Amino acid sequence: MTTMPEAVRAVFDATNAEDDAAFVAAFSADGVIDDWGREFHGHEAIGRWNDGENIGVHARLEPTGVTEHDGAHVVTATVSGAGFNGPSHFTFRLTADGRRVSRMTIRE
Repeated sequence: MTTMPEAVRAVFDATNAEDDAAFVAAFSADGVIDDWGREFHGHEAIGRWNDGENIGVHARLEPTGVTEHDGAHVVTATVSGAGFNGPSHFTFRLTADGRRVSRMTIRE
């Protein structure tokens, strides 16, 4: 199993701690969340997505595996909470310096 980068870990930690500010800060200013084809660009839109689909529904993310593929980090996780529940795959692309998430794609 590949080690989860700190920028990716920040997304999971912020979600599980229900820390809205830390969740949004884990993304670059021009970051994107692609949730099954629905795209949210930038901190404001990511914050709205978070309110309706993630921390706002008390999601919990339990990583079960991490791999690398074509320069991206793919995290398999079990999702629970008052929204979607079940296994999911999160694919992360990082900024050039590796300090922030530039894109998070969610698929089953």
